[in-house]
Amino acid sequence: MAILTVHFYMASLVIASVLNVTTDQSALLALKAQISYDPHNILTNNWSSSTSVCSWIGITCGFRHHRVTALNLSYMGLIGTIPPHMGNLSFLVSLSVKNNSFHGSMPNELARLYRLRHLSVEFNDFNGEIPSWMGLLSKLQYLSLSGNSFTGSIPPSLSNVSSLEIISIEYDNLSGSVPSSIFNISTLQEIYLRENKLSGLVPSIIFNMSSLEVIDLYTNELSGELLEDMFNHLPKLQRLDVSYNQFHGTIPSTLFKCKQLQILLLADNKFTGSVPSEIGNLTMLTKLDLGNNEFEGTIPSTLFKCKQLQIRVLWVNRFTGRVPSEIGNLTRLTILYLGNDSIGGCCLLIASDWIPFNWKYKIFQLPEQRIETNNISITLNKIKLKFVQDTERS
Repeated sequence: MAILTVHFYMASLVIASVLNVTTDQSALLALKAQISYDPHNILTNNWSSSTSVCSWIGITCGFRHHRVTALNLSYMGLIGTIPPHMGNLSFLVSLSVKNNSFHGSMPNELARLYRLRHLSVEFNDFNGEIPSWMGLLSKLQYLSLSGNSFTGSIPPSLSNVSSLEIISIEYDNLSGSVPSSIFNISTLQEIYLRENKLSGLVPSIIFNMSSLEVIDLYTNELSGELLEDMFNHLPKLQRLDVSYNQFHGTIPSTLFKCKQLQILLLADNKFTGSVPSEIGNLTMLTKLDLGNNEFEGTIPSTLFKCKQLQIRVLWVNRFTGRVPSEIGNLTRLTILYLGNDSIGGCCLLIASDWIPFNWKYKIFQLPEQRIETNNISITLNKIKLKFVQDTERS
């Protein structure tokens, strides 16, 4: 009797497994049916009901239950929509369809993917508002919705995703303010919101998140000041980009307590005042852009303690004086742009042996005759650079 019970139990498991795999297969075949263009015939030739779903291209199955745990259709050039059947992939942990041309909205049924940890749909043609049901994906760690046509505001429901580590919603058409509730997620490490139409003040709570490593708000309509107490609790911050916004006021000296900072981009705002001497504390800094603001005074010599600097842009400010001789300490420097300031020797320094010729002119748009007539070769600590006076900007 006991033997019969065991056999019955095992048979039940097999039947359940087959039924569940069939559910996964049906969901994926429904997705295939919604693909209107498959340029490489990957799904057309490979996704067939006559073969195991676990052998299909782009599919990964778990060892224990043989259920679909990952779907990766990235960079396949597919055109189509996401069917509601995808919500039946109940063991799915990772879903990536980036760099295709999926369009329409993301169906509500995807909220049933409660095991999902990685969701990447960037660079498609999804539109409409970001679905509020994404807040139900409580195990999600990585979320990228960048490069679509999402509109509206960032849903506050995302604050319910308590395990989120990276959120990327760049190159969309989002508007409204940045909801402060998102920054209640204690695990958040990187936030990318560049090139949207977000406006208003940045929630001050963002600057109390000790786990944050990247804050990227490039090209929005955000405003306000960076206050002194904002940077006291960001020991892990490596990248801060608030360029091309409407921030104003002075740079808080507490910013330079973020000693892990490698990239600091404040360009194209309305910052004023002088550059604090504490900037020399950022010894890991590799890229600095303060261009097109209203900074004034002299360039602090302490800046040249940042010996890892490769790119420094200070153009279109009100700096005065001369470039400190300590510039020779920056052995890694490849680009230094001080155009349109009142500094002696307004200059563009280019490591011409390192930067390709065409790339150099494309980025800086310097006419060839100016290169010929204002070209002075100099050497700084064995690094050959070109010293070019940009007389149009000066």
